[in-house]
Parts: sequence; C-alpha cells; structure tokens
Amino acid sequence: MKRLSGKIAVVTGAAAGIGLVIAQEFAREGAHVYVTDVNGDGADAAAKDINAKGLSASSMAVDVSRGQDVTAMFQKVATEQAKIHVLVNNAGLNVRSDFRHLSDADWVKIREVNLDGVVRIARDGFDLLKAAGNGSLINVASIMGHRGLRQLAGYSATKGAVSALTRALAIEYAPFGIRVNSLAPGFIETALTDRFLRNPAIRKALLDQIAMRRFGDGLDVAGPALFLASDDSAYVTGAEIAVDGGMMAGL
Repeated sequence: MKRLSGKIAVVTGAAAGIGLVIAQEFAREGAHVYVTDVNGDGADAAAKDINAKGLSASSMAVDVSRGQDVTAMFQKVATEQAKIHVLVNNAGLNVRSDFRHLSDADWVKIREVNLDGVVRIARDGFDLLKAAGNGSLINVASIMGHRGLRQLAGYSATKGAVSALTRALAIEYAPFGIRVNSLAPGFIETALTDRFLRNPAIRKALLDQIAMRRFGDGLDVAGPALFLASDDSAYVTGAEIAVDGGMMAGL
C-alpha cells in the first residue's frame, strides 16, 4: 500500500524546484496532487508529466499573494473534492539586498508571498483540511529563519515568522484533527539558489559550514515532506524538521 493512497494533496509553488519534486513524490505515493504555481504554464506542464507516468494530478495558476487567487483555488478544489488531506505551503521568493537598501516595494513583495501567502493558504484551507479528519498542513520555512546571512534579512524575517506561525497553528488546529508542521531547508540546489551557489568562493564557504559537506536536492526535502504528509507522523505536530545536512547543528 502506498503511503498516500486515496489522499488529496495541494502543493503551492510546485511548477519547479522543491515544490515540483514534492508534488511528484506525493503522486508516486498514491495521492491526487493539485500542482499550483504563479507560473500557470509550468504547473500545467508538471501535472501533464505526472499524469503521463500513470499517476494523478491537476494544475492551477495561483498567485498566493493575491487573496482572490487563493479563494478561487479552494473553491475549485471544493467542487471536485470533499476534503484535502495534505496542504503544502511551499511558494516563496527572495530579493537579495543589503537591508539598508531594501526598498518598501521589495519588502512588500517578499512578505506578500513568503508570509501573507502562507497565512492565506493555512486559513482558507482550514475547512477542507478539517473535513479530512486527519489533515496535515506543511509549511516550508527555512534555516534562514533561525540564523543571519548577509542580504537575506527580509527573507529571514518572513521565514522566521512562518516557523512561529506553525507552532501557533499546531495548537489551534489540533482539536480539529489537523497536524501543522514545518520544514526548514538549508541550501538546496534550485533555481532560487543557483546564482550565488555558482560563485566558487561562496560555494566553498557554505559547504564548509555543512556537516555532510554537500548541498541538498529536491528529493532531500521531499522525503521529510512525505513523512509529515503520511500517517507515519500521526503523533507529530508543532515540529520543525531542519533539512540542512547538519548546518544548524554546527552553530
């Protein structure tokens, strides 16, 4: 029996990177996955690829920074499904800038996706998660929510807030049968990190801080996500799993 057989999962920011691999792995484990992303064409392509493998997926263009998009997404899911078993808050972005030069517009851009979007998804998806009776809400935070790094202050602030929100919602949602946990990836090789990981000096400096002496990939994050999505974590809520090769342990 596959671990997510018969379950309905929604993954945001799933057209590429970590979100795409999570969606693919959930589908392989038997879930019907809603692949959502601000890049609608990318979401369509991802869902098409999943279905071509004999698995099950749908796609939607969703900008989590727009309340109307989030409302429309859950309305659509509700017309097709009676419940959501797994909801993954993965959509995120970063604008690298020294904090003293961070514009109001860039701060709002970061906050609207990384925090406001997480709030909307967690709040507006409540009824469908509750209907499952054993729903799992997974927020993708970051180790940057717990440490500082130059030009990432805005990103760190929003991801730290996601970690705090996760703990609070774990308490609030537990009476309704909903578990709320977070993943805190370290340096995962994706399009989001490619620009600075290509710099040899930066790459070496970061690798020297990672106990396992390698960067992660999408599967490294998808495995813990699958654990949190499945009944294997039935007694786990309010937890955060660092997926960072031991980077935080060495601080």
